[in-house]
Amino acid sequence: MTLRTTLLASLAILALAAAPALAGAGGNGGGHGNGGGHGGGNGNGGGNGNNGGNAGGNGKGNSGASHGKSASASGHNKGTDSTSDDSSTDDTTTAATPKEKNLHAKLGRLNSLQRNINAYMNSKSKKFAGIQAYVTQAAAAQNAQAALEAANDKLAADQTTLATLETNLAAAQADSTTSPQTITDLENEITALNDTISTTDAQAIADAQAAADNALPPTNESLDAALADMANKPVDADVTAWAKDTLAGKIDAQAAATATTTTTP
Repeated sequence: MTLRTTLLASLAILALAAAPALAGAGGNGGGHGNGGGHGGGNGNGGGNGNNGGNAGGNGKGNSGASHGKSASASGHNKGTDSTSDDSSTDDTTTAATPKEKNLHAKLGRLNSLQRNINAYMNSKSKKFAGIQAYVTQAAAAQNAQAALEAANDKLAADQTTLATLETNLAAAQADSTTSPQTITDLENEITALNDTISTTDAQAIADAQAAADNALPPTNESLDAALADMANKPVDADVTAWAKDTLAGKIDAQAAATATTTTTP
């Protein structure tokens, strides 16, 4: 009986000696040792507690780890939201565009220029005098320039015809079957056309050039003066541009009405 009692006492001592080692291993596995502290143990990994301390370290250690992760994630999200709010601030301001003054409000009496040309070209009112002179001069200049272009076109056409006749004459002279009369007729046409080019065409161009030189188009300054006189107030560049565009068709009509017909000899 004494031997058995001694053996049991030895086993009890060995069990008590192994208990702290097992408790420490449990604390390290569950929550890196911190859980054991919450379980009632002292020191690291559950301390010197009993089986209850070991169980507490294993369970509460894991819970603490989870809580730490949750808090960390929450703090990270909060910081991200704050940065997002700062970056979303919009300090951009849009400048208001000033409303432009209505052009027709600046025109006043000049709105009458939109009427039929005869309505103010035949008017006896002094306020139309400057515009009448401007349109008349512009139409005369346009007709003079058109006459000069026509004279040059006539010369170019005659020169083209002359070149064709000379080509035909050379071909006729090279062909032994061509009659002498055909050759003579071609030579006469060439002589007459040369005479026309050197006299009639040249004179027509000289006359047209002189007429164009004496019928210069009106200047923008003269238009501004005419517009200011009609409106009875100064005009700006916008008004002048509008008037030129409006009067362009009127000038064409006046030029067509006053153009002279030239009979080609």
